[in-house]
Amino acid sequence: MQTWKLKRKTARKPKSPWGRRIVGIILLVLTVLFYGYDFPMYWNRAVNAAHLPASVRLSENAFRLGLDLQGGTHLVYDADMSQIPESERADALEGVKNVIERRVNAFGVSEPVVQTTTTGGTYRLIIELAGIQDVKQAIDQIGKTPVLEFKEPAKTTQNDLSDDQKTAFKQANAKEREAAQTVLGRTLKGENFDGLITENSRVPLEKSTLEHITGNSPYGDFQIVIEKNHLKPGRVYASTLETDEGINIFRYEKQEPAEEMQLGHVLVCFEGKERCSKPIPQIEANTKIQQLKSQATPEGFSKLEGYQDLGWGTVDRYVEAFATAASALKVGSISDVIESPFGYHLIYKQAQRTVPSYTVKRILMPLTTETDVAPQGNWLNTTLSGKQLKRATVQFDQKTNVPNVVLDFNSEGADLFGKLTERLVGQQIAIFLDGVPVSAPVVQQAIYGGQAVITGNFTLDEAKLLAQNLNAGALPVPINLLSQQTVGPTLGSISLAKSVSAALIGFLLVALFMLIAYRLPGLIAVVALGLFVSLNMAAYRFFDVTITLAGIAGLVLSIGIAVDANVLIFARMKEEFAAGRDFQSAIDEGFTRAWTAIRDGHLTTLIAAAVLYWFSSSFIRGFALTLSVGVVLSLFTAITVTRVYLRNVTAWKWARHPVLFGNKKPTN
Repeated sequence: MQTWKLKRKTARKPKSPWGRRIVGIILLVLTVLFYGYDFPMYWNRAVNAAHLPASVRLSENAFRLGLDLQGGTHLVYDADMSQIPESERADALEGVKNVIERRVNAFGVSEPVVQTTTTGGTYRLIIELAGIQDVKQAIDQIGKTPVLEFKEPAKTTQNDLSDDQKTAFKQANAKEREAAQTVLGRTLKGENFDGLITENSRVPLEKSTLEHITGNSPYGDFQIVIEKNHLKPGRVYASTLETDEGINIFRYEKQEPAEEMQLGHVLVCFEGKERCSKPIPQIEANTKIQQLKSQATPEGFSKLEGYQDLGWGTVDRYVEAFATAASALKVGSISDVIESPFGYHLIYKQAQRTVPSYTVKRILMPLTTETDVAPQGNWLNTTLSGKQLKRATVQFDQKTNVPNVVLDFNSEGADLFGKLTERLVGQQIAIFLDGVPVSAPVVQQAIYGGQAVITGNFTLDEAKLLAQNLNAGALPVPINLLSQQTVGPTLGSISLAKSVSAALIGFLLVALFMLIAYRLPGLIAVVALGLFVSLNMAAYRFFDVTITLAGIAGLVLSIGIAVDANVLIFARMKEEFAAGRDFQSAIDEGFTRAWTAIRDGHLTTLIAAAVLYWFSSSFIRGFALTLSVGVVLSLFTAITVTRVYLRNVTAWKWARHPVLFGNKKPTN
């Protein structure tokens, strides 16, 4: 006969909830610390001490406040489209907006707002400059229409000069050549060459040596003289050499072979790199350069986005990382991704050759030209203008640390500038702003790729001013000021104080209601709500959101939406408790059944916010943006945070008392 043994059923010991409790508490504390004003400062100090990359640093800036909270200037302009074909007016208005955005950035405005409106045949611009109280300065900077021009020298000859100018020109040349011959005679007699450089040269001693002079060098005239006269190293050339820079007295130092490479490259710059006109995050730049690498072939390299033909050049022409990679390449091959001070590169070596290169040390003395004594305005217009200039930035020479100004042209400007410099090698290109020359650099060689460097004896302030003037550009159409309004900082601070008070009162009232209506779940919802507000503030700081009165309204409304999600969940939980479920299953079922309603409600709100953002003006956009951020974060706090806290709290026996959940009798 078969017998059965009965075993005693034991209850499974629940897992300790402390792990999840600790994670939840740490999440809350870290978020509040992140929201705190001083936390980014301490974090950045730790980053510096650990020598971590700059990409992990946090912004230490205070919250960005809009015009209505910080005070500032509100301007409305009308664009005169009478001379613009109707089909081109939209593009012209967008061009005006782009130029004005570059101009208002010169104020250092945290986040200027420049918008365009087109109604009833009128084309207007609305400009908001938060923090700018000097209305006259703003109007002068925005409203002017400077003309930016690139000109080439007219073919001035002595026949174009007046009699007085001819006399002055001849006398100046005779005096300068006589002075140069005197210095040359002293060098040939054996006087110390370096001492004569210090005494007479326009170029200081540390810059007087010219190295790696080849046929493609801007100083090719020296190579021609050396080879034609069979000069020997260490000898001073027994005559003067006149170039566009002046009169040269030089000593031939040495000859050595040099490798010239014909290169092309693709550059992707990113945040923190030099001369980067449109910086992007490093991760995005890395993804982009890897995509270009997968597409790169020798036959199609020149068709890749961002391609630049660098022509022939010796290794010393490039920065170290770039030069090392290019030297190691075989002809016809493409490099791996290279990082330099300018960004990520792909390099294609088209050809390589060995050529003789020469080193000379020179004394450069002045030589007056016809242009120096010609009447002002003796320049010819070119087809290149401020329309083709994308950006001008200040950079420092790698060797001398002298500030220069870098010009970046668009594709049309790059083509025009390349042809212009190819034709004007050894001559000047003058840059005029409002008819006044601001710079007239000498073209050393043809420049392709859409980038040029204006060199000169600039101070840092002069270089910044020149870059600012060039960035001002020229407006495609005239604009007329229609209205102006100034919001004082006192009024803004009062509005901010009232808005913060209203937000706090609203938060406290909502918290009080949740505690009375839902008791323990309500308390947990209030804690999650505090986390929700902290996350919002952290998001505003991290993404540099401009906070306006309308934006604060969006935040307050999103608090209500976040509470609404909790109300739906708790209502479902009460129904499940009433049906006899235990605590854990009632909590899970309440969240599951409420999810579809919460999801659909949040989604419809996001759709409405998106419509408001894309089809409205600045203040409504601020409301839509903060509302959208709040809706997304409320999903996280209501569905995830509240659930985790609730499940862990109810692991304690005392927390499962029915009174704490608003039940009249115990549940099964």
